[in-house]
Amino acid sequence: MIVTPVESSTLAAIGYDNDCEQLRLEFRNDAAYQYFSVPVAVYQGLLQAPSKGGFFNRVIRGRFYYCRVSLTAGYAPVATCRSGS
Repeated sequence: MIVTPVESSTLAAIGYDNDCEQLRLEFRNDAAYQYFSVPVAVYQGLLQAPSKGGFFNRVIRGRFYYCRVSLTAGYAPVATCRSGS
């Protein structure tokens, strides 16, 4: 997965794995999350959105299963994963 830095007041970087349909979001507050079963169109829409935080809130938040991941432990998931709904 290639993680790309983005210009956003909310997000620091975005990554996507086409084979697994996994979206990785790194936030400016040093939190990072892996979202599962995310269509490539959602990833592309997020990259193109003028407000990445707004797009996240409207299209991603609460809609996909996710896990918080560590930025320092080689992207290993930490304890809690949650469903989007």
